[in-house]
Amino acid sequence: MKIYTKTGDKGETSLLGGTRVHKSHLRIDAYGTIDELNAQMGLLRDQEVNQKRTEKLYAIQDRLFVIGALLATDPEFKTLKLPTLKKEDVTFLEGEIDAMESGLPELKNFIIPGGHPVVSYAHIARTVCRRAERSIVLLADSSPVDPLITEYVNRLSDYLFVLGRQLAKELAVNEVTWRPEK
Repeated sequence: MKIYTKTGDKGETSLLGGTRVHKSHLRIDAYGTIDELNAQMGLLRDQEVNQKRTEKLYAIQDRLFVIGALLATDPEFKTLKLPTLKKEDVTFLEGEIDAMESGLPELKNFIIPGGHPVVSYAHIARTVCRRAERSIVLLADSSPVDPLITEYVNRLSDYLFVLGRQLAKELAVNEVTWRPEK
């Protein structure tokens, strides 16, 4: 089977279930941004400092594939057997956030992203995650979306922010806080 089908050459693609939609459709944008986020998560997971959390980051990538499949499915097509997202997936992220935050100094100012490429990778993933969340919320305004998807993606952006802080600590990078000019 060839990777190219030529069926999208005129700007349309198929949802799971077969419905053809324009590639600019909100549903395509939402799951496409989740796909982009998953690639960013892979880059983050591949960093040497993350060897101890490879399995956890892989589990998050697995959940992002589930979310992508759910978003890529025509909501009218109800006979397709799909993997599910569970409340426990959100709880997992919350537990990871709590564990990391317990060893970090209290946050009193905004942090300027950067200081080390790996810290920046975490913040880039966070901003892609926020964009995915905005796309999903926009889609949900006009089409059914499981609210757990939005909850998970929202919590994931929090996780990525705290992970960036944790990575800065592990790499002995000073967090630069934003101090607005007066």
